[in-house]
Amino acid sequence: MAKKIQLGIFLTVAVLASASTWFYANRILKTQQVADAAARDVPRGNLSDLYPRWLGARELLRHGRNPYSLEITREIQQGYYGRPLDPVRPNDPKDQQGFAYPVYVVFLLAPSVDLPFDKVRVGFRWLLIALGIASVWLWLCVLRWKPPCIEIVIYTVLMIGWLPMVQGIKLQQLSLVVAVLFAACGSCLARGWLLCSGGLLALATIKPQLAWPLVLWLLLWAVSDWRSRRQFVFGFGLVMVLLLGGAELILPGWLRMFMQGIGQYHQYTHNQSVLSWLFGTIIGRILEVASVIVCAACIWPVRRERATSAQFGRATGLVLAFTVVVVPMFAPYNQVLLAPAILALVRSSTSSNSILPVVRLARLIGGILLVWPWIATLGLTVAYVWITPELRQKLWPMPFYSNFMPPVFLFGLALADTWMTSAHGLRDRATAE
Repeated sequence: MAKKIQLGIFLTVAVLASASTWFYANRILKTQQVADAAARDVPRGNLSDLYPRWLGARELLRHGRNPYSLEITREIQQGYYGRPLDPVRPNDPKDQQGFAYPVYVVFLLAPSVDLPFDKVRVGFRWLLIALGIASVWLWLCVLRWKPPCIEIVIYTVLMIGWLPMVQGIKLQQLSLVVAVLFAACGSCLARGWLLCSGGLLALATIKPQLAWPLVLWLLLWAVSDWRSRRQFVFGFGLVMVLLLGGAELILPGWLRMFMQGIGQYHQYTHNQSVLSWLFGTIIGRILEVASVIVCAACIWPVRRERATSAQFGRATGLVLAFTVVVVPMFAPYNQVLLAPAILALVRSSTSSNSILPVVRLARLIGGILLVWPWIATLGLTVAYVWITPELRQKLWPMPFYSNFMPPVFLFGLALADTWMTSAHGLRDRATAE
């Protein structure tokens, strides 16, 4: 009975915390952004990250126009910002919003190109919410964890009200779609549907900068037992051939244009990894190399584990946490990839395995950093009626104060968790033998 009451309290807190994040995004953050844009004459259009991809897909599929061209970029700016960007205006955004995706993303967007974007935008928002809900269930399947239903509801509520998730939904970021494709790929692997899982991973390469670490990990896992896992490689290879071949048919030479677009994108956005942002370029690069080495060393023993094992799920969560800290993208919405690592750590916290005091302290700090945005949004929501425009100018960044630290802590904790779990597994096997 006490356990049910405790879970009921947790569910109530989760609902309030998630609701406060949405209130903050709609009533505080948006108000501040609109006021700041008006004061600085910054253009504001639909501001949907889906729009550049949707418009490029529509123009390519319906009119045969090159989505990477400067003409399409200007048309994208007209909708995204409300007018084309003017380099003479110092306050105009630097992000040109070009079509910086592999051209085969148009195959995913093809069903929507004949619809008005206003309808597409609304539908896509609800789709992202549904996918966010589904991702929790999929990751629990990958981790081979079956908590009580009310716990699953709590995790789902928190996912939908998690600041990175809310930002991704508000911006309509395709990163959320990629995150769910990762989860679906892992869930199919856990069920033994290797061909399907390989195809889903291939679809996730619409954002190659996010996909490459997981692609390398799963290909390593597959070749470690080629006889029983080769269907995964076949599924991945078949769908990639179809995507690349179809892209070349509808836009010959697209790969060169895409690479040029990516180069231009990094020039005007100056994107960095989380590690480079926190520690500077030189130290950040050193830490990135170190992260590659320790992550590879940690997952190497797991490569022979079956996809039905919890160790495999933890290793996959670790690879995605690694992705968040090393890829040259530090936007908060990419932190949705931390979800499996967080769930794995929550599960480990309830296990009977001994935990070193330093790891326990790191978990406490990581937990505080993770929940800080909810603490901040709850506080700002409660104080909303007393917040003046001047005070809002000072307080609105509060939920983002811990933005860059959770990925680093969670990556380190995931490393420790995967290593300790693997060590316990090897010790148990040795004892059994």
